[in-house]
Parts: sequence; C-alpha cells; structure tokens
Amino acid sequence: MSANQRPVLVLQPSVNTTTVTTTTTTTTTYAPIQLPPLPPPSPPQDPKAYPLLHANLPQSLRHFPLVFPNGSRAIFRDGDGGDEDMQEEQEVASGVGWRMLKRDEGSKDVAAVGLTEAVERYGKKRSHTSDDLMEGIEIPGSSSTVPPPRKKARAAPLPQISTVNAAAPPSPLPSPHGSPSPETIWPSAPPSGTSSPLPLAPIQPDLALTTLLTLPSLLSHFTALPPPLQSHFLLTLLRHSPLPVLRTLHSVLSPTLARDFLTLLPPELVSHILSYLPFSTLARASRVSRSWRAIVDSDPVLWRDLLKSTKIWFGGDSENAFASAINARRRYAQRTQPPIPNPLPLPHPYKMLFKSRHLTRTRWVNNPEPKHISFAAHGSSVVTCLLFSHSRIISASDDHSIHVYSPVTGELLRTLQGHDGGVWALAACKDTLVSGSTDRTVRIWDLATGRCTHIFGGHTSTVRCLSIVKPEVIEVERDGVITKEKWPKRPLIVTGSRDQSLRVWTLPRPGEAEFKCFGSEENEVDLAEVCDAEENPYHRLHLEGHDHAVRALAARGRTLVSGSYDCTVRIWDIITGTCKWVLLGHTQKVYSVVLDLGRNQACSGSMDGTVRVWNLQTGQCQHTLTGHTSLVGLLGLSPSYLVSAAADSTLRIWDPDTGELRHTLAAHTGAITCFQHDEFKVLSGSDGNLKMWNVRDGTVVRDLLTGITGVWQVVFEGRWCVAASNRNDSTVLDVWDFGTENDEDWIGEPAGGIYDDDIFSDDGEDDEDDPKIKALKMRSMDNDDDDQEQADIDAMDQDLVPSETDSVVELDLAHDRQGSQRRLEETDMEVSDSRRSADIEIDLSEGVGASRWAPTATITTTTATSSRSSQFGRSGKASAAAGPSRRSHLNAVPEASSSSSAARTLPNNDETPTKPRIRSHGSRRR
Repeated sequence: MSANQRPVLVLQPSVNTTTVTTTTTTTTTYAPIQLPPLPPPSPPQDPKAYPLLHANLPQSLRHFPLVFPNGSRAIFRDGDGGDEDMQEEQEVASGVGWRMLKRDEGSKDVAAVGLTEAVERYGKKRSHTSDDLMEGIEIPGSSSTVPPPRKKARAAPLPQISTVNAAAPPSPLPSPHGSPSPETIWPSAPPSGTSSPLPLAPIQPDLALTTLLTLPSLLSHFTALPPPLQSHFLLTLLRHSPLPVLRTLHSVLSPTLARDFLTLLPPELVSHILSYLPFSTLARASRVSRSWRAIVDSDPVLWRDLLKSTKIWFGGDSENAFASAINARRRYAQRTQPPIPNPLPLPHPYKMLFKSRHLTRTRWVNNPEPKHISFAAHGSSVVTCLLFSHSRIISASDDHSIHVYSPVTGELLRTLQGHDGGVWALAACKDTLVSGSTDRTVRIWDLATGRCTHIFGGHTSTVRCLSIVKPEVIEVERDGVITKEKWPKRPLIVTGSRDQSLRVWTLPRPGEAEFKCFGSEENEVDLAEVCDAEENPYHRLHLEGHDHAVRALAARGRTLVSGSYDCTVRIWDIITGTCKWVLLGHTQKVYSVVLDLGRNQACSGSMDGTVRVWNLQTGQCQHTLTGHTSLVGLLGLSPSYLVSAAADSTLRIWDPDTGELRHTLAAHTGAITCFQHDEFKVLSGSDGNLKMWNVRDGTVVRDLLTGITGVWQVVFEGRWCVAASNRNDSTVLDVWDFGTENDEDWIGEPAGGIYDDDIFSDDGEDDEDDPKIKALKMRSMDNDDDDQEQADIDAMDQDLVPSETDSVVELDLAHDRQGSQRRLEETDMEVSDSRRSADIEIDLSEGVGASRWAPTATITTTTATSSRSSQFGRSGKASAAAGPSRRSHLNAVPEASSSSSAARTLPNNDETPTKPRIRSHGSRRR
C-alpha cells in the first residue's frame, strides 16, 4: 500500500425489519469509514535488506470480511485499489424493466468519511430519536418504528481522530440508560448529503476493530524494536498462528526470499558449479527458466569439459568443424528466414555436439528395434556409389543412372539420366551433385530440379574417383612462419581417371553459366568431336605424372593425395599444380588413400597387403602397417582411429599416431566389400551379412543383415544407416532409423568431418584465383567497355602465375627407360561385369613389373626463371614427368601455341573400367 493511501472499513448495509400487518425491509447504505492511516515507511539505507518493503500482499489479505459481536458485517479494504482488484466480471441477473444490483453497488460513488465525523453524525442523529428505543435495533413484537428525521444531517468537517497511543477504542458515546458496557454501540453514518429514511445501524467494537485502530501505533513500536526482538516477536506470533495463516505467509515469503543464484554469481563460478552436475541434470536445469537456459546452453567451457569427462572429445578439430557448420547454418537462417519475436536463446554448438555424440553412442547400441524399411533399387544392377546427404539417399549404379530416395518412406524422388556409361564416382555438396562415369565425362547436377547443368570433358578414360574440395581454414607455412588461411578460395572438383592423370575444376555455383562439352541437349554434337578441356572456363589444372590408372584420391585445403596402379602415391598442391612428393615404397597397386591434415600425414593401402603412413612435410614413410595377407582395398580415418579393410576378410583398427594395431575384426567369411566407421562403431559388409562392431573394444555389437548374397555399399550419418545389397539377383536398399520421437534435433557428423554448409558464402574472394571464371562472367555481362573488360580478365591471381624462381624437380631413377610415348604396361585385372568384388582381386603379374619402383629416387632441386605471361595464365595447366630418367617440370609451364594443337576425338563408347582408352595424339580442335 502506498503512503498516500489509507485503509478503510466498509460497513455492510444494515437491515431494519418492521412487522405491522406486513413486513417491511429497509436497506440503508453507509459511506466507508476511513481508519487511521499507517505511518509511511522510512526509506531504508539498504533496500536489499528489506525485501518485503514493497511486496504486494495477496488478494485475500487486502480484502476480507469482518463480523462484529452484534452480527453486523463489514468489509475491510486495504487501499484505494482494493475494490478494483476484487471486482470480478460476473453475469448480472436482469429482466424487463429491472436489474439486480451487485453487492455494494450502491455505495461505489459514496465518499468515505472519517471515524470522528461518523461518531459526530451519529450523535446528532440521536437527538431525533426516542430515548426508550435504541436507533436501528429491532424490538421483538414491535409493530411500529420511529420515523426518520425530516432534516438532512449536516456533515460538519471535523479533524481526524488521533491514533497516538491508542491502546483501546475511543470512549463510547453517552447513553440514555446510563453508562454503557465496553461493548457499546459504534455507529456509522449515512451517505454524506443524503437523508436517511431509516435509523442508522449500530456496530459494536471487538478485537478486530481494536486491532485496526491500534495498528498504526503498533507498527511504530515494532519498527523501533531491535532486530532480535523483532524476530522474537514475529516468531511468537507465528507459533500461535494456525496452518491457513502460515500457508498464506509462505505464499508471500517464498517468492520474495527466493534468490536465483545462477544469475547473481560470476559466470566463471557458475560454470564451475555446473561442471559438477551430470548432463541429465543440466538438461533439466535448462528448462527451469529462460535465464537458466541461456546460462546452461551458452557455456562452451561447461560442455567442452563434459565432452572430455565422458570421453567423447576427439581432439578439437572435429569439434571446431561442427561448431563452424552450426554457425554457418545460423547465418544462413538469419539471411533467409524472418526473425522470430522474443526467441529462446540458441545453445552453443558444443551442447548440440554433446547431444549428437551421446545419442550416437547410446541409441545405436541400446535401441533393439530401430525403424527399418527395405525397397528395390536399380533392378539387378550393382550399386557402385552410395551417399547420404541432407536427408537424401543418393545411389549410383553401373546401369548408367543415379537415383535419389527419401530415407523416411523409401520413395524414389528423382532419377538422374544422362551418363552413357556406368557411374563409378560420386560426391555431393548441398543441392549440387558431381558424378564421374565410364563415358569419360564429369557431370554436375542440380538435386533440387534434377537437371544436369554442366558436362565437363577432358579425361580420355573412365573417371574412377573424384572429390569436392571445400574451403576450410588450414595452416600454411610462409617464410618459416605458420599462418592460418582459407583454401581453396572457392569449392573445387578433383577427378582421377584411368587415363593416368588428374584434373582440377572449379565447382560452379548455382545459377552460374552452364557449360556442356557435348553441346546443348537439344542439339547434340558428334561425341567424336569432344572439345578440349582448356576451352572449359571451369577447368583449372591438368595433373600428369602417374604411369598407370589413378585409382584413389583424397583432397583437403591445398593438398591432394593420389594413389595409382603404378605403385606410387603422389602429393600435389592443387592451387599451383605442383607435385610436391612422389612417395615410393609400395610394391604393388595402390587402391586406397586417406588424408590427415591434422597430423600432417597421408595413408595408403595397397595390393601388397600393407598400409603405409607418410609424412606430408618430409615425404618419408613413418609407419608400415603389416598384418593383412591380401589386398587392402579400403581405408577409413576418424580423429582417433585408422581402419583398414582387406580381401582377407578382416578389418584392422590402428592408432594413427603410433601405427599400433589396436584390434583385429575377424568375423566375416569373405572379402570386405564396404565399410564405414566413426569414433564409436564400424559397419562392414561382406558376403552374406552386414555387421556392426564396437570400434573401442573390437567386439561385434549386432548383425544388421544376414542371409543375403552380398553387400555393395553402406553409409551412415547421425540416426540414419543405409545399405545396398544383393538378394536373389535383385538390388535392395535397407534404411534404419535409430532415433526416437524425442530425437528430432539429432544432428549427425558426416564421414570425414567435412561439412558443406555455407561454402559459397565468401563472395568477396571467390573467383580471384581463376581468371577464366572472370572472363566467363564478363562475357555474360556484355560489358561495352572492352578496355575495362580486358583489364579485369588480366587481373590473375598469384595461384596460377609462377613465381620469379620456379622450382624444378629432377628425378633420376635407377632404371633408365627410353621412349617418347607412354604405354600401358598391362590392363587392369578387374572383372568386366564391374562388380565390387572385382576391386579386391589380386593381380599377381603386377608385382613383378612394379618392383622397378623399389629403388629410392634421387631428388635434385634447381631453379629456373620464367616470365609471367598471359598465355600461361590462360592455360592454367601443369605437366609432370611420366616416366623415370626424364627431366620434368612439376610446376605449371606455358602451353604450346594453339597453331600446333590438334582436335581430340572420342572413339566409340566401348570402354569399361577394365578397358582403359589409349590417349590419341591427333590435332586439337579450338
């Protein structure tokens, strides 16, 4: 109650009943009587020490009824707002010409009068009444009443009654029958300025009225007491209070005295306190209030320590990649979605990562019956590639087609037709899909529409492997100083082919100019007249150097690792096209490679049964991992584990830091045809079954598929797992959902930890490393200013221009081999039906010819000065040594003049993965 408000006592209208021959009921309303005002509270020096000073009393304590000893009723209202707080919207009973009045409706507009004025008015009224009747009191058996006074009672203003030292009610009024008892009558007064037709109703004081009158004095005494005595006094009162009173006080004291310690303590201390709670308690605490949710969800140190304490923190690289992907998604949502009013605080990515990994660790093991659907796909053809990207299943087959399915229903969403041969390489990035085929082309598809937007030609044999290189921050050494830079500046495509070379392309953005080397779909040209790759504005580099088919590649940042059937592994800089290292050591074909930028190393698996770990800085072989007895056709890498799968029906788990063998997974009965792993599990397919292993202890968790002919491919991400298998000469896709209804926000981590969110966001630095893209854009803009256009085209990035002193690497191998033209020494030994088992057959004849690579190469470094020319910038091409005993410039070199170039022709499309095409040396068409 504010200081300018005073409590009032509202008397219930008195009822006077007169019985004659009929009964007459008269209702008299009275003006509210103002009680003595409470002394205003003195402003405390420390408001925090008086939390109840301005607390709002409950409604039941601001408005309650009083009953006096003689049966008179009154209503106590605390302050002017009591009436408004208590008024409830009730339906009023009414009829034609009448309406029922609400309680106290007639006294709403009556001005309150003081207690002294009410007593004075009552004294004046008594002179008009009879001495042998008490005004307003009914006499039993009486048949008449005293008529009311004919004159209006004057409301003379009188000073308010003093309440100082008011230990008892004021002295009672004089009585015509002598001195009254202490319970004498206390009258009220009728409304000011109105005549009362009936006598006034009396009230008799009791403890309630006495307490109300003495409350100001009592409050003044209480505030003057010392705190210990105040506590003792209140505690004494509470000890004598019934349970309803204590409950009412508790409802006032509990919210007032409650303290949100998380919002009052320093953030460092809050984080330390919360670190002692298990994650289940933290999840419940985040639902207490918005402030608690903001504190719990936004604490990166808390969730990082929780990840570490539960042993699901894997070093920092994968965690930072997850956080960057989440932040990229949020930036995209801010640009594309309308803002949400008063949104809930967004959790830190580490909290989302903890939930994802916790669910991955528990659901895949503890969910005994995950949701499972099966559906036919690609007829009876082999599924050569399988992806799970952005809640889409993408499968490629040797039937020349690519299918897109829904993992929820198994519905075929799109069929991508266009390749003239089997599709053997696939990579996806959001709504962009890149495919490589035996028809020697690279196609780019828009998954949203199903259109083939680009066709890149240039390879002269099967495109066997490809990868999309996404921009990421890497460590780069310049002049002995290691700095962090983002490479590449925009996404690239790297393709490897059986024509013994690799090519680097710029990944076109959605909406950029389309390029199709075969012409438009409406006007197809003869496939024998394929245009040169140099005419493609998206082509960047042609990496030559391998002497046999390129079987596997891996690329990140600026580094590209390629493995070939020539038994070598090469390390390239995909920005400059420089071959940094030729890694010698394998004695037979290299079938698989992985790249580990965090440890600055690469790993390769070969037909010789070994896995080699190479140092990217020195080019030396750090570890040779032995144990497999047959072809190591598959390699997988996670932050803590290197997994190899071989044709000897086993998988082996290695420590990538030390090369130590941790576990041997030996439960399959045939060659391992596919597998994928993360930090918790390994899924492997072989003849007849698909198994799940615990990667940490090497035990079998469950069999997902049994009794089938074979498993072609398997992929998983987050809650989803997809497998392509063969059953009764039919290809079937199986999909498992290991999540529950409460796991809708389960965000999975992609294989390899490479995310494709917001990869096209850096608009300011995208095309500066490729002048041909600039030229294409300038032509599409139809700029009339030729001079300005030419100047923009000539503004080439340093990546494609050689330095003043280019490095030249000379390879002097022990076995000199002459000849100006390479020859393929032998054809691949893969089965012509292109089945997966063909990739793991052993070619015994290859080991003999491959022994020539055993001697260590002597590498001499010289320098050559080359001028920067626009002709070199246009070509953007790197050539490398094709055989031993030949001097080769491994960096980019100027291309020969166009007058001596001849057109390439594409022969009949009869090539398969087992029959590579011999490069022709005709004239190039310009």
